[in-house]
Amino acid sequence: MPLDPQPSPQAWRPATTLLSLGDAFYDPVEAADFPQTTLRFRNDRAAAQVGLAHLDDAEWIDHFGRFQPLPGTLPQPLALRYHGHQFRNYNPEVGDGRGFTFAQMYDDRGRLMDLGTKGSGTTPWSRFGDGRLTLKGGVREVLASEMLEALGVTSSRSFSLIETGEALERGDEPSPTRSAVLVRLSHGHIRIGTFQRLAYLRDDANLRRLTSYTLEHLYGEASDDPIRLLDHVVVRTAKLAARYMAAGFVHGVLNTDNINVTGESFDYGPWRFAPTWDPTFTAAYFDHAGLYAFARQPEAIHWNAMQLAVSLRSIADSDALIASLGAFAVHYQREVAAAILWRMGLAPGDTDTDRTLVTAVEKALRTTGASIDRLFHDVFGGRLTDTYSAEWDEVRAALATHLPRADRSHPYWQGEPCSMLIDEVEAIWAGIAADDDWSAFHAKVAQIRDFGRALDSDG
Repeated sequence: MPLDPQPSPQAWRPATTLLSLGDAFYDPVEAADFPQTTLRFRNDRAAAQVGLAHLDDAEWIDHFGRFQPLPGTLPQPLALRYHGHQFRNYNPEVGDGRGFTFAQMYDDRGRLMDLGTKGSGTTPWSRFGDGRLTLKGGVREVLASEMLEALGVTSSRSFSLIETGEALERGDEPSPTRSAVLVRLSHGHIRIGTFQRLAYLRDDANLRRLTSYTLEHLYGEASDDPIRLLDHVVVRTAKLAARYMAAGFVHGVLNTDNINVTGESFDYGPWRFAPTWDPTFTAAYFDHAGLYAFARQPEAIHWNAMQLAVSLRSIADSDALIASLGAFAVHYQREVAAAILWRMGLAPGDTDTDRTLVTAVEKALRTTGASIDRLFHDVFGGRLTDTYSAEWDEVRAALATHLPRADRSHPYWQGEPCSMLIDEVEAIWAGIAADDDWSAFHAKVAQIRDFGRALDSDG
């Protein structure tokens, strides 16, 4: 079910580098035997980039619903071990509880990629969970990852969604509900919590091994320098925080086990896009204190990077760790200006004019309660007209100092802005739940991809 034309496919280049870490990092597991496997979504665009475009639907289901090994890669699924701060409370009992990594390969950019799962069955880290995923949760993750990719956020990509035929009981939604298994394509599954676990165990030898593995295989550097690793993570996570803000995205659960050391966003549970620039807007109904509210996400991600620094203290100089971590704010301020300018379709100017414009935009959005999606759509399309009140005069003046970075003639800019607010998500799911009608879901994915092409029309 391809959604748009595909480029020339990449050759299949399997890898098994995860095995070089050794069995202290994972547990071999088996996938659940599902009563049915109905293909609901396959990401042919992503498949072409990792050498799997040739699979027909039956082969796809064999590999991503029944988890038959792909040729030349991991012989069986591996549930990764890690710890994590969850809402700032340290938990040594986490790990891959309803997922595993089952394949590695190189993509068309030469990056080492992992295929991992969500909802594939129980593991030694499941605790009291059933290891399953609701179909609604899978649909939501596809929509989130597609929208973030379009908005320029470095994100895991929803690779496959297969309905599995089990009736699941959930306390926070109508039950029984339909079940699914999701496959994600990610640039590694090494979390800050992976390092935290080794620090907790005082396992310096494996801390060094993991540092070397991460630098070599995920950053392309033959080094075992923990300061170099932290430098990279600070830069990447500052960019992630900035892109979240420009996207108006609220992840909802920015725990250290949900922060990838490549700075790639992943694991979309209670996510939402903020309709307005409301600093207090939260995604998770259980985030009563607003720890991961919209405007607190940069702080939360910085705090998580700090936990990586803490985990590296036994193998690195403390002063150097502190200096590396201290660069986060500078990187973030630069990246948030770049991200907002990019979303508005503007070429960057000098630092002062960029900061003036971004400050004016954030202030006007906050004070007027204007739609984030509408405002950025109108600026990109060159239509910040008199329909915007005098409260936008400062923005209009600042816009005069910037030139467009992209061609505004793309037909997308003549229509309505693409958004992914909660009401639309619920409406898409309602059609699936009531009538097994997937037309709105597939139409939305196609619309999001068109939006992404329009945003990136400068190449």
